Amino acid sequence: MTHGPREVTGESEPAPAGTGRLAGRALRLAWDASRGVTSAYFLVALAAPALPVLVAWATKGVLDALQAGAPTDELLLGALVLGGLGLLAGWAPQVQQYLRAELNRAAGLRTLELLYRAVGRLQGLVRFETPRFLDRLRLAQQSTHGVPTMVVQTLFGLLGGSLTIVGFLTSLLAINVVMSVAVVLSALPVLVVELALARRRADVMWRTTPAQRREFVYGTYLTDPQAAQEIRLFGFGPFLLGRILADRRGVDAADRRVDRQDLRLQVPLALCSALVAGAGLVWAVLAAQAGRLTIGDVTLFVAAVAGVQQALVAVVQSLAQAHESLLLFGHLDAVLEAPPDLPVAAEPVPVPPLRDGIRFEDVWFRYAPDLPWVLRGVDLVLPAGDSLGVVGMNGAGKSTLVKLLCRFYDPQRGRILWDGVDLRDLDPAELRSRLGAVFQSFVTYDLTAAENIALGRVDAVRDRARVEEAAVLAGVDDVLRTLPRGYDTLLTRTMAGLDGDQDPSDGDADGADVTGVPLSGGQGQRLALARAYLGDSELLILDEPSSGLDAAAEDEIHRSLQHLRAGTTALLISHRLGAIRVADRIVVLDDGVVRETGDHATLMAAEGLYARLFALQARGYRDLLPASEPGGPLPAGRL
Repeated sequence: MTHGPREVTGESEPAPAGTGRLAGRALRLAWDASRGVTSAYFLVALAAPALPVLVAWATKGVLDALQAGAPTDELLLGALVLGGLGLLAGWAPQVQQYLRAELNRAAGLRTLELLYRAVGRLQGLVRFETPRFLDRLRLAQQSTHGVPTMVVQTLFGLLGGSLTIVGFLTSLLAINVVMSVAVVLSALPVLVVELALARRRADVMWRTTPAQRREFVYGTYLTDPQAAQEIRLFGFGPFLLGRILADRRGVDAADRRVDRQDLRLQVPLALCSALVAGAGLVWAVLAAQAGRLTIGDVTLFVAAVAGVQQALVAVVQSLAQAHESLLLFGHLDAVLEAPPDLPVAAEPVPVPPLRDGIRFEDVWFRYAPDLPWVLRGVDLVLPAGDSLGVVGMNGAGKSTLVKLLCRFYDPQRGRILWDGVDLRDLDPAELRSRLGAVFQSFVTYDLTAAENIALGRVDAVRDRARVEEAAVLAGVDDVLRTLPRGYDTLLTRTMAGLDGDQDPSDGDADGADVTGVPLSGGQGQRLALARAYLGDSELLILDEPSSGLDAAAEDEIHRSLQHLRAGTTALLISHRLGAIRVADRIVVLDDGVVRETGDHATLMAAEGLYARLFALQARGYRDLLPASEPGGPLPAGRL
């Protein structure tokens, strides 16, 4: 199977779909979440608008019967019907509110599942390093809280409002065609103005989105425990707060201008509606006085005029709300419909056991078409069972090699072979199940110590023996056993107590088991090592595995690494060349190109870039020790 060059870019996610398609997808999402609740909500949305019309007609019937001197039983029956309709009209909003809450829960749960499943389908890192996609993802996360239900609610509201208008207009037509036309014409300016204001509000919301995003980012800094240290040390909290307030004032000013325009325009609109309603009332009273209308007709006419005007305003407001809701739902839909960020073979080749090794053949890579090449024609071989050390200056491309080997990205040119098979022909999930890794930017998760380690192989969550064995290999077992709850101690202060199983009265004097116990950087790195040790990996990738450790801990870690790597294929990346010298082969990367290769002795004898870097680090250690002190200065070639 051949693979042509392909530029990696984060701009491939689709733009939000059109309004009609978004509305259809929102309705389908609600239907999939709960067909029963959606159906009931739809029926109530249809029935509720008819109730005011029926109440108006029932009132007319009772008043006409009363005026005509109808018998008592007929009047009582009409009163009972009117009372029953009134009861239903009063109860319908409560039923709608309950069904809306039920639909919100069902749709919210379904949306949450769909969103994170869609994020999980992204095999690579391209999208997660694209600011535009991250902004869209944040808005999509916000959209899981009620936005799909809001879209359904506004769409059903439009339908219900339209039915109310039709019902009252039919009633008006039965009384006077001319007045019906006058009422509709008086509502047209309201419709035009409200739609214009709705577009203006949507435009303002879109234009102020960057300011709202900045406010969110700065607010996150002010509440982030990791940022709290520097904010308090350097005292720049007021500076960030000033940025937040400036952005909020800008957003408020834009909203205020629209609100004031709305307020000014509502005066002539209200005057126009009042004049039409007043003129209609005068006509109805005069017609009743002349005997052309009954008292019930007058009541129905008044109710119909008010009902049409109110329903038209409600419909326009629903249109505005639907526009805003669909705008937010569009970000969620764009994430859900995002195409794969890495091509996956329709019929992937089973990942073979690593018996030959891994080969990079003329690999070129850059993170975007407008960025420089990070790797330029890299050729290297990692034989199975051997260890390969990769060294180089910052920016040489060392960590990029790791990302390509884990297939978080694909090279634009060249290929990477696993026992002769191109990584692009393998299933990424199956490939990664054969890897164990410690990344330079490792993470200590807001979970217990045991769970943090078990994430290396999730099936080990309930296998404490495997977890503890990995912790011993990583040299972190003693640390974890001294925690207040041992391996069951939460390694965070953020999540502690949320399960309701930690009571301050049960804790130690310092409340450590209540608030959680964060690990130090070096301890967290050992924990990450334990996570990598947990699986029986065919390839162990260690990207700066000892950068957060002191000298003694580093020596202990590398002794355990040598034991662990026996018979295991390993890729070692480190700035500390003393950690690399034990590798079977060493590759020196410089500006994305392999400059030197060989074992430690060969490279030192060549007196090239590796030898110069090693001498620089060794000199730094020698300079720290007085000449008279035992063991110093260190001999050349020792680190």
